[in-house]
Amino acid sequence: MVEARTVNIAEALDLFEGGALFLDVREINEWESGRAPNATHIALNEVPDHVDELSSDSLIVCVCRSGARSGRAAKFLIEQGRDAVNLEGGMLAWSAEGAPIVGDIDEPTII
Repeated sequence: MVEARTVNIAEALDLFEGGALFLDVREINEWESGRAPNATHIALNEVPDHVDELSSDSLIVCVCRSGARSGRAAKFLIEQGRDAVNLEGGMLAWSAEGAPIVGDIDEPTII
């Protein structure tokens, strides 16, 4: 059984600087409310339909609100031959650590 490795916020920030893809698998309303800058959005239920669009040459850091959905996404992507990890604690941890967030509203927030 495949298990996805988890990374903490500091590791994730280093990975992003190194060119990793930040894949946000939350629902659209969560994405619009607040997300990491330069993230890519594909809702969890749509990941299987878009797996071919995700590079097999770079690491994919999967994120959701708390880490559960993104863990499933990372596991699925690994099974499809992608190099993927799960962001421990998700966007709640990301925001709590003071990492940057952007959104489609005046004051971005994590819902």
